Amino acid sequence: MNILSALPLLLSLSLCQLETPKPAPAAPSAEWTKAEEGILRHHVQLTSSQQFRKAGESYFSPDGTQIIFQAIEREDDPLQEQPFYQMYVGDLVRDGGRVTGLMNIRQLSPSGSSNTCGWFHPTKPGTVMFASTLVAPSNPSRAGYQRKSRLYVWQFPQEMDIFLCDLAKADGTAATLKRLVADPNAYLAEGCISADGRHLVYCEHNVSEGKSGGDLYVMDLKDRRKVLITADEGYDGGPFFSPDGRRICYRSDRKGNDLLQIFVAELAFDQSGNILGMEREFQLTDNVHVNWAPFWHPEGRHLIYTTSAMGHDNYEVFMIDADPGTDGPAKYGTRPRRVTNAAGFDGLPVFNADGSLMMWTAQRDNDRTSQVWLAEFVLPIDSNAAEEKPQVEEPDARPERLKVTDPESGLIYLYDPVTHELSVYSLDTHEVRPPNDKAEIDRAMRLFREQKAD
Repeated sequence: MNILSALPLLLSLSLCQLETPKPAPAAPSAEWTKAEEGILRHHVQLTSSQQFRKAGESYFSPDGTQIIFQAIEREDDPLQEQPFYQMYVGDLVRDGGRVTGLMNIRQLSPSGSSNTCGWFHPTKPGTVMFASTLVAPSNPSRAGYQRKSRLYVWQFPQEMDIFLCDLAKADGTAATLKRLVADPNAYLAEGCISADGRHLVYCEHNVSEGKSGGDLYVMDLKDRRKVLITADEGYDGGPFFSPDGRRICYRSDRKGNDLLQIFVAELAFDQSGNILGMEREFQLTDNVHVNWAPFWHPEGRHLIYTTSAMGHDNYEVFMIDADPGTDGPAKYGTRPRRVTNAAGFDGLPVFNADGSLMMWTAQRDNDRTSQVWLAEFVLPIDSNAAEEKPQVEEPDARPERLKVTDPESGLIYLYDPVTHELSVYSLDTHEVRPPNDKAEIDRAMRLFREQKAD
């Protein structure tokens, strides 16, 4: 889900089949092109601010010929633009095997509805899935997930259900959408289907719970059997099956502090392949950053994700180990490495089926709007290459610091064992500052000593 631009609370347009006007992207910046050298190359801006006021959260079709994404189409009069994201599909254009653009863009969702989380069916060509309200949400101002004192927010419309759409019949009306999962009292979204086409994982959030709810369920599409995967406190969402379907990754506001963290769950199966629930859960990040939108690399041993580690005005894409240990020791949450390196927002990263392309949402065009970008992913991450040339953690990726919470003030004290720097993090402002005075330093050190003694 797009934490950047208020996911379901966005826009709708009239039915259209458009060919994207030639984008007028900023020329590739020498600074970020050099910084991303050896990781990403041949950057292409797929959507244009000439056509879309903002676009993002895009996913590849299994054969790599199309993408599905959500966007708000630009109007000459901004007041005529509708307030909710619409769902679109488009064909990737190639020249000599290299992706050069996007064409034949079609709107799939009914105008006036709120839409999010599109996905191509992995075993039924020409079929997509996305969440939609079909009509305008009855209470669009209902509180959703939001970082305190920030504009990153998305809503939980209780009209949001999950639908299937046959692209051959799609005409941008509700008549061409088929409900897959529905509940009149719950927000149902953030879904994807396992590679074998059997299981659907999604977020179910009873809107009466406020922002604290949101659990993950798996539905067997063969018999509609529904299994609860996560039931902990906090908002669990944004799940994706691993390539082999044995695990899921997701992000969670597990501590209720608006700081999303990355998790992986190993699933339990019976002899018939039925998912019984979660077998084990691993937390891959545990810090004072917002970490979200995890996505699997096709080899199943790494995740890419979005993080505020570089600042809340400069979200970036990182990669982290998520190796179950099939051929060696398990590695969960080790070696965080920076992938993108440009000013502004870079996030919601995904790979194509063979991992040769990465697509993400970025603010790199002249207008600094959120648009869909794509690049060749050339970072060697296979085990042999890693042994030959060990990858060093990106210097800008701040190492994990010791932390302790003051039970009286709620402040979090952070201690860097490398630099011996003490800093203070506020849950109210989400800002990190140095300690105010010696008394605060003494209190922090006492809390650290007490924590160690425990």
